[in-house]
Amino acid sequence: MNGFADHGLDEGAFGEKKGFSDGLRTFDAFPKTKPTYTRRSSTGGYTTLLLILISIILSFTELRRWYSGHETHLFSVEKGVSHELQINLDIVVPMLCSDLHINVQDASGDRILAGDMLTKDATNWKQWVERVNTLERQGKDLAKEQEEDTHVGHVLGHGREKRRFKKTPKLGRGMPGTSCRVYGSLEGNKVQGDFHITARGHGYMELGQHLDHSAFNFSHIINELSFGPLYPSLLNPLDKTYATTSANFFKYQYYLSVVPTIYTRTPSPKNPSTSSPSNMLSTSSDTIVTNQYAVTSQSHDVNERSVPGIFFKFDIEPILLTIREERGGLLALCVRVVNVVSGILVGGGWCYQLAGWGREVLGGRKKGEKGGMGMLHGGNGAIEEGEE
Repeated sequence: MNGFADHGLDEGAFGEKKGFSDGLRTFDAFPKTKPTYTRRSSTGGYTTLLLILISIILSFTELRRWYSGHETHLFSVEKGVSHELQINLDIVVPMLCSDLHINVQDASGDRILAGDMLTKDATNWKQWVERVNTLERQGKDLAKEQEEDTHVGHVLGHGREKRRFKKTPKLGRGMPGTSCRVYGSLEGNKVQGDFHITARGHGYMELGQHLDHSAFNFSHIINELSFGPLYPSLLNPLDKTYATTSANFFKYQYYLSVVPTIYTRTPSPKNPSTSSPSNMLSTSSDTIVTNQYAVTSQSHDVNERSVPGIFFKFDIEPILLTIREERGGLLALCVRVVNVVSGILVGGGWCYQLAGWGREVLGGRKKGEKGGMGMLHGGNGAIEEGEE
């Protein structure tokens, strides 16, 4: 009678009939749309694929961030007791190896003949200058690589490897070995000290040995200067640095503040007041006790009554830096991934709906403008099509 059935409509088109057995469906908080009222489009398909791709990328990023963990830096008073300090040196000086004297003298009065404990190789200065220039050109890449590898896991993965210094470049034909490369590791007392490189017969009273002043040249290239066990991913302030001078009597002074440092993956102790570096080292295999340092330098000409050379004065700071890598739980990771995926899907759905609404509004306006221009004809405003 009212045309309801004539148009092929029935009550089933508006929803399912609910019986007594379906009473629990009234508690469903998620409204459903029947498939007959949905329309699929290629634009919606492309949008869905794009949202899925973005969700996968961001989920992978969250997983990678969780796997890498995050670092916490804690400064505290050093309570552990240690007596030895490992010094690692790799330096090139444009003087003959036989003309150099290398010694360590600390505040306790002990003197270490470092020249007898370190390795000396004859080399050519130009070879190392070319190498430094190459490193300078690649400085940005090296800095980026160091930044990426300073992760505690990388340090712990390689920290217990034996320190290996690179081999000295071989001298080419007709290339004189007028320079000296000094490298190696030695043990000293963990107290304030002075590590210095001087010329033969200068700085210490030695009978029958005196080097002519014209042979002095304390320009140098520092490939490495570090304290403690190997941690290859950390670049120390003086690593890969150089200084040159044309004066024979010249003095380089470096003042180093050494800070004991612990790299660890172990959880934070419940009672930090009772923890010490020695305890942490003995109770965990994922811990490295080493050192970092800060440096200031001073260089100037000296008169012939002074001792020229390269001097490293180091002092042990009474603080301890603990760099700890921590990783969140799996539940926290799942919550973050769910938040990321749901946020992308919901936000993308809103944007898609707004874009569709905007297209409909703009499309309706254009149709209205075209229809209005077609209805009127002529200047007298007569209607083109009459009513039926």
